[in-house]
Amino acid sequence: MTLSDRDTNEIETAATGTRLISKVLAPAVRLWLRSQVEQVEELQVQIESGDRQILSGCIPQLALTARNAIYQGLAFSQIQLTGQNIRVNAGQIVRGKPLRLLEPISVQGSVLLEATDLSSSLNAPLLRTGVIEFLQTLLRSGAAGVSSNRELNLQNLSIQLRSNLVVLGADLISDSGNATPIAIRTGFDLAAPNLLKLVNPQWLPHATAKRGLPLSDLDGYTFNLGSETEIHELTIEPDKVTCIGKLMVLP
Repeated sequence: MTLSDRDTNEIETAATGTRLISKVLAPAVRLWLRSQVEQVEELQVQIESGDRQILSGCIPQLALTARNAIYQGLAFSQIQLTGQNIRVNAGQIVRGKPLRLLEPISVQGSVLLEATDLSSSLNAPLLRTGVIEFLQTLLRSGAAGVSSNRELNLQNLSIQLRSNLVVLGADLISDSGNATPIAIRTGFDLAAPNLLKLVNPQWLPHATAKRGLPLSDLDGYTFNLGSETEIHELTIEPDKVTCIGKLMVLP
């Protein structure tokens, strides 16, 4: 699905609204954003630049606000991002060519995912693969009473939010086709901007269980988010997750 004009609020420019911004750059930015998202209900972009800067291929600052967007299958209720010193192919844009990033840019801001966003995003390969790898890592550790080096067949994934907690559930499918419910309940903290740490993880008999078995050996276990991602603040509530941080966007 592509972003249609009726799904997009008019792109706003900053007070420096020059002719190049309104007639050339804003439409190019609009087309580029269309190519990056699958769906969005509301989109606003503020561009801070002047004609001379645009012609040199530099956008000093670009602020993006979006609502109910889907990016790579992941659903976001709200997105607020700001990028600075963005290098683009200005000469080609003036001649009607599509916008293209010339250098990686560091984007900072916040995203908000409601509980329904997380559930629908489980169909996206990016999140689904991450949840499966996370559960397999915990299961292979043996701390949960399941130890296996082979690929584990996990189906019917689920995510539930609690206050400062996340409950991940799935069915573990045996070679004979039998399904065994499994669930992990854990808090998360930041050991470093790119290291996500488990806090008091528990093994549950099923996803809605109130009591679980403490996984003491996994308390403090960290997951590396990669050098291109930084999380500065993570808030988990029963109905939403809010994340503030930085992300490197590659050309």
